[in-house]
Amino acid sequence: MTAPAPTDLILHHYETSPFSEKVRVHLGIKGASWRSVLIPNIMPKPELTPLTGGYRRTPVMQIGADIYLDTQIMLAEIERRWPSPRTVSGPDWAVNLWADRLMFQAAVPLIFGELGAHVPEAFIKDREQLSGRPFDPAAMAAAVPYMATQFRGHAAFIEAGLADRPWLSGNRPGVADAAAWMNIWFAGRNVPETTAKLLAGLPRVLDWSERMRALGHGDRTEMTGAEALGIARAAEPAAAPDHDPADPSGLQPGAAVVVMADDYGRDPVRGVLVAATPRSITLAREDAAVGRVHVHTPRVGYVLMAG
Repeated sequence: MTAPAPTDLILHHYETSPFSEKVRVHLGIKGASWRSVLIPNIMPKPELTPLTGGYRRTPVMQIGADIYLDTQIMLAEIERRWPSPRTVSGPDWAVNLWADRLMFQAAVPLIFGELGAHVPEAFIKDREQLSGRPFDPAAMAAAVPYMATQFRGHAAFIEAGLADRPWLSGNRPGVADAAAWMNIWFAGRNVPETTAKLLAGLPRVLDWSERMRALGHGDRTEMTGAEALGIARAAEPAAAPDHDPADPSGLQPGAAVVVMADDYGRDPVRGVLVAATPRSITLAREDAAVGRVHVHTPRVGYVLMAG
């Protein structure tokens, strides 16, 4: 594998974040050099939200004055900028959406239902604000037997996907592998004994897990949030993609708009529309701490409206 040249990619993340692990291992597949800014796992995040316009989910990816929200757009941008080795093929994006939503929804109550009283109250309150609904470890504990069967069922999909190939993405690891790995890693890190029981009898998943772990995270260098803000302030956003004239929203570049996730963490990000395509949304916004930045989100999973 030929590693890309050192890059200006900055990942704002925390070590135990499952969605961050998806991006970290994808960078490992690429053999990429990148910079790490460690952020709190709960609000406030004073050195992050000036970049994002209030978006608080983890991780956030930064390249100069371009800010990427949601791992879907992060992985796509990494692939676009550093196409070798190729990591997108076939139904990888559909697998990514399945892992983000269906399998993750089984993993969360499985983990926090077992951890129960060990979950800090501040974390519970933060996740309630993030999701807009109760974060109740006791209710999750009651659901563990059902969620255990669901998690094992999802793991069985991975087992079947590895039946005739070494990786879910084919002959080499890719986006589908990073996405599915996120949930296996998340469960294994937090409830290892339960995870081992749920993966028993799935030998291909166990072998694949060891190979995923061995991929590493590429070449990581630490930096501070203040340094990252300074980089954004000193940079100009890159050229945006062309706006889709057939975009169903009817919104045109220059319009004041709002974009937000459609599942949880619906903090609205306000700005001026630069471009909407079938795959992405790009907004321009200004902040005293960073100047002008372009904020990028995926189209699938996000709502764009006038605002």
